[in-house]
Amino acid sequence: MPPDFRWNAPIELFWDVRHQQTQRQVDAGLVDAGTRGSVTGGKHMDPLTQSVADLFRSDPALHVDVRYGGRVSLPGYYRRTKDWDLVVLYRSALVAAIEFKSQVGSFGNNFNNRSEEAIGNAADIWRAYEEGVFGPVRPWLGFVMLVEDAKRSTTPLGNPPALFSTDEVFRDTSYLDRYRILMQRLVRQKQYDAAVVASTRQGEGVIDEPVFDLSFANFEAAVIARPAYIKALPETAFSAD
Repeated sequence: MPPDFRWNAPIELFWDVRHQQTQRQVDAGLVDAGTRGSVTGGKHMDPLTQSVADLFRSDPALHVDVRYGGRVSLPGYYRRTKDWDLVVLYRSALVAAIEFKSQVGSFGNNFNNRSEEAIGNAADIWRAYEEGVFGPVRPWLGFVMLVEDAKRSTTPLGNPPALFSTDEVFRDTSYLDRYRILMQRLVRQKQYDAAVVASTRQGEGVIDEPVFDLSFANFEAAVIARPAYIKALPETAFSAD
């Protein structure tokens, strides 16, 4: 599908912030002033986080508590806490939690880490919910993933042997393809309610979203529907039995 240009501005800011962070670390003579320096500086995903936060605040009649920036920790079941990038509360109940991640370079080193994080975060939060940690209303989980459109991320990886047969869906796929398979399956298995996997070229705002299920347009519609759903619930829905 064609890219959703409404999200170009926060993606362009994403690249700008990365560049500024790298330059500051270079000027300071820090040892991680390469690609890693732009990540360890933080804040590069803030423009996208802010844009999604604004969607949750789109209904002024619904007074949700939207938290992001700094440490926003939620308790888990398999671990004590996990910091989420954006958390939305209403009447002390967790109504939404979203992670924002990016992959620029170092694809081979970080793909499995990102995959395990996405899978583990969902498993932990749902088990905690089953234990009644977050209140009576089922939380809404989202995941936003930006991937650099580069030769290393779009080239098929080949099919090295494994001890058992592998799923044919992964045959001749790139890292970008595998991110899409991962998140599409997690959404279909209801581990996340909506997700984005979009590619973006270095320094540009143009994005590629060939899978509608993982597009910003689909994600935006799902986010907007969440406050409407919360508003439609009776107040008794937020009271424990």
